[in-house]
Amino acid sequence: MLRNYLKVALKVLLRRRFYTFISLFGIAFTLVVLTVAAAFLDHVFGDLPPETHADRTRGVYMIRTAGPTTGRTMTFPGYGFLDRYVRTLPGAERISLFTFQEKVVTYKDGARIEAYRKYTDGAFWQILDFRFLEGGPFTARDDQEKNRVAVLNASTRRRFFGDEPAAGRTVEIDGERFRVVGVVEDVSYLRITPFADVWLPIGTLRDEKYRTALHGNFMASILAPRASDLPRIAEEYRSALARFESPDPKDVSEVTGGIDTPFGMLSRMLFSQKLEESRSGQLLGWLLGLAFVFTLLPTVNLINVSVSRILERASEIGVRKAFGASSLTLVGQFLVENVVLTLVGGLLGFALAALVLGGINGSGLFPYARFALNPRVFLYGLLMTLFFGVLSGVYPAWRMSRLHPVDALKGALR
Repeated sequence: MLRNYLKVALKVLLRRRFYTFISLFGIAFTLVVLTVAAAFLDHVFGDLPPETHADRTRGVYMIRTAGPTTGRTMTFPGYGFLDRYVRTLPGAERISLFTFQEKVVTYKDGARIEAYRKYTDGAFWQILDFRFLEGGPFTARDDQEKNRVAVLNASTRRRFFGDEPAAGRTVEIDGERFRVVGVVEDVSYLRITPFADVWLPIGTLRDEKYRTALHGNFMASILAPRASDLPRIAEEYRSALARFESPDPKDVSEVTGGIDTPFGMLSRMLFSQKLEESRSGQLLGWLLGLAFVFTLLPTVNLINVSVSRILERASEIGVRKAFGASSLTLVGQFLVENVVLTLVGGLLGFALAALVLGGINGSGLFPYARFALNPRVFLYGLLMTLFFGVLSGVYPAWRMSRLHPVDALKGALR
């Protein structure tokens, strides 16, 4: 029976090409927008190398301070704060401190080179799974001894040395010379923890004041032995903040925050006034709600087109009912037609989405980002397509099932 449904569906869609074109355009356009948005979110927040332990890794990205004279301020934490209240958290397998990337300018043979610099400790390379093309990472000892060593990404190596090896050679970064110890694959600009062009030891920072700073441009990454250990580590962090001792209570008397995934941190910033708790579910609900609202308009349009297509076939419906076709059989037929239509539109949408993502990748708008229709994004798109097809086919099929055979033969609704 399903085979016959499919044959009839294809013939009907080819026969009514105008309605088919309108429907395919609406489905494809909607799916392109949703698929590109899903690919973007997956690229920013999904599990991608070098963050291969995302299930048991959390970060301290932001804190909110409050005081009698300064009020409430949301900021990056400083090294001094993280060193005292995060690096000492019990139960963690490894804890790394690192800076947010910042752009620096240097020159090579008179050519201007812009690069994003990040300062890290030795544990950074043990938490993240970078793929080294040359050499290896610097170590905790390099950090402690303030050795002027550096790790470059592949694109920065090419800007400095062309196609030649970089390990063992020196580069000038912001007026200082560093010896290259390793080269890694490029990491997307949108991955907040691992991204940089050049990684340097924290110990090589020029100003030692960072060591006691409460505010700054540092973050922390926490690797737990098991994912089940994360709630206990989060509770330890909350307890540590409750014992916060301010060097100047008139300036800062309270610090709030939490350990999160980047998605969880975004939810805190948007929905939690004091950063006291993650609101990942609320943020996910908002995103799904926006996707549903965006899908609703083309769904209503497709419903109207489907109703018009069905009413044009009123005589056919009347004949089939007069010869004994049940309402259930007819409903199944029209649902299959609608699902086939949306699947064809979905395939067209996927093809167009791939072209759009390729254009974004080639534009250089997001350095080193490679948006793709990976299996997760494809699954999201497929589910949206099926939902779109079933939802837009239920009401027209129900309207059709209500037709009386005599009225249908006359081309009228009861």
